[in-house]
Amino acid sequence: MEPATHPTLLVLRALKLGDLLVAVPALKGLRSRFPKHRLLLAAPEWLRPIVDLLDVVDGLIPLPDLAGTLPRSLKGIDIAVNLHGNGSESRALLERLQPLHLIGHAAPGWNGAPWQPEMQERERWVRMLKWHGIAANADDVSIAIPPHPAVLSGATVIHVGASHGSRQWPVARFAAVAQTLQENGAAVVLTGDARDAARSGEVARLAGLDSGQDLAGRLPLADFAALIASAAVVVSADTGAAHLASAYGTPSVVLFGPAPQSQWGPPRGPHLVLTDESLRQGDVFSDIPDPALLAVRPQEVLSAVASLIRAVDAPRVAR
Repeated sequence: MEPATHPTLLVLRALKLGDLLVAVPALKGLRSRFPKHRLLLAAPEWLRPIVDLLDVVDGLIPLPDLAGTLPRSLKGIDIAVNLHGNGSESRALLERLQPLHLIGHAAPGWNGAPWQPEMQERERWVRMLKWHGIAANADDVSIAIPPHPAVLSGATVIHVGASHGSRQWPVARFAAVAQTLQENGAAVVLTGDARDAARSGEVARLAGLDSGQDLAGRLPLADFAALIASAAVVVSADTGAAHLASAYGTPSVVLFGPAPQSQWGPPRGPHLVLTDESLRQGDVFSDIPDPALLAVRPQEVLSAVASLIRAVDAPRVAR
């Protein structure tokens, strides 16, 4: 690493895509407050294509998780910011750098706002920064659009993937939605990562889609972002795909299961959440879909998609 010509500010957020995207308001606040600092983000390497779209970040320090190590060259940096959490592991990782200043929640050796478990995740970090005199807007989640065109513009994206079974809406229900939307003239494509290929293939088979409409495991992350940015609408569980739709203001229907909407729901915009929180069990790591997710039926999703499309088309009719 080349010697820094400006003071360095390191932000720790070694989590997944959705976690990175809900931290965008805080990152923007830090950039605005410290315009002359070199702002580095410690996060997993696979997120680099999205980090490159965050105009407020100067560089990525690859860190897969809290078991990783940060470069010795960062020792003695000006500011270290804990946007990862408030546990002893994340704090220790930053403390070992012996920064001149620490920004985080209140903890032994740290000044800051007290940690509150039940908070909207975007608001959590904005509130923490506010305690340190740093302004940020919790609804400012926008990121840059990839410079290359999407593989398909105006698609109806149905994201069938989720990291755990608790967030996996049944294949047959996804297929029912995909089939109906296609019959109604939508340009339907299925997405997910390589681990979702089997689920996506079954959805495509049941819905009568062509193999070319099944993009699960076939899109690099930047291409996936471009597809979401240009989509007509996105249907997804509470995953990174839904957070990308929020980042681009793409109309989205988000199916919530174990995670509470109050903490992880989308910001203001053309986004509809479907769930039944009265049934939520909240076991994020379960292999079984959460009852709150299973309460959502295909017709509800189709009705939500239709209402979003009408809302988008209405201004055109008015003109």
